[in-house]
Amino acid sequence: MGAVENLKRLSDPKQRADVGFVQGGLPAELRSDDLVSLGTVFYEPLFVLYRSATPIDRLSGLAGKRVAIGREGSGGAALALALLKANEIEPGGATTLLPLADEAALQAMLQKRADAVFLAGDSARPEQIRRLLHTPGLRLFDFVQIDGYLRRFRYLSRIDLPTGVLDLGINLPNHPTTLVGPTVELIARSGLHPALSDLLIEAAQEVHGHGSLLQRAGEFPSPVEHDFPISEDATRYYKSGKSFAYRHLPFWLASLVDRLVVLLVPMLVLLVPALRLLPAMYNYRIRTRIYRRYAQLMAVERDSQDLAGPDQARKMLERVDVLEKAVINLKLPAKFADEAYVLRQHIDFVRARLAQVAAGAQSG
Repeated sequence: MGAVENLKRLSDPKQRADVGFVQGGLPAELRSDDLVSLGTVFYEPLFVLYRSATPIDRLSGLAGKRVAIGREGSGGAALALALLKANEIEPGGATTLLPLADEAALQAMLQKRADAVFLAGDSARPEQIRRLLHTPGLRLFDFVQIDGYLRRFRYLSRIDLPTGVLDLGINLPNHPTTLVGPTVELIARSGLHPALSDLLIEAAQEVHGHGSLLQRAGEFPSPVEHDFPISEDATRYYKSGKSFAYRHLPFWLASLVDRLVVLLVPMLVLLVPALRLLPAMYNYRIRTRIYRRYAQLMAVERDSQDLAGPDQARKMLERVDVLEKAVINLKLPAKFADEAYVLRQHIDFVRARLAQVAAGAQSG
């Protein structure tokens, strides 16, 4: 399955695909806004080999020839067509574009049924490139216009082949050669669980983090953004590695903790303001008990304005005594004691006034 097919499946919500390898530079209409990158994982170099008595330094030199560009619909074919179009070579013109890949493209070159071949991905295995370069008359195209290609095609990268890297015995290539190639990204749907994101990047480090003929050790995976935005989980992983839970707990337990955190954080956001209100609510509730007694005291004082005689005054004094006893029995925190004693002073004030009224009524 090629990069184009991978991207189509990831972009289609009806397909059961969550993660896939996608080559850079594929048509924008194939992409979905729901896709994010977990990082760049490796280069996919493009090898262009051609048959000529003299070197060709521009792809436009392939005009009018038979060129194998790769399997139709593949990422390699899409890249070949884009580069050829930039050199004014398009399907339907004088140049014959052959949809050949892998062994079929190799045999076409060896049997002289093709004059040039674009090899990328699985079709560009080192042993196949060596086999072709060992054939008299075949040359490896050197992208001497590399800076121009990189400016025109932002998704391409420069790949330098040192002298002799493919075959030290016969010195292939016999001079430093520049290739171009897109990078391949690990693409996922945005809803991918953070734990799976961490595991996938960790696996990519184990598989693609080693050095090779075309990359330095530790160069990949890399959080370099190309066609897709880097996911927030991937950014966090590249900056600080696995989360504390996944470093120190079994996977199942760390996953559970992760889910609990997702649930608890919104709750804490709501609880923190509520917790700040609790002391004020508590103070209000305690003071309400005191204010209730003040209301009763004020009612006694209002009723004392219309006393008919000493008997009524004594009944009022009994109400005041009951009120004072209720205040004494209030269960209040110590910090509210001053308010309770102030209330008792006010009770004494009303009691003294009622006693005066009762005494005056008796003397009258």
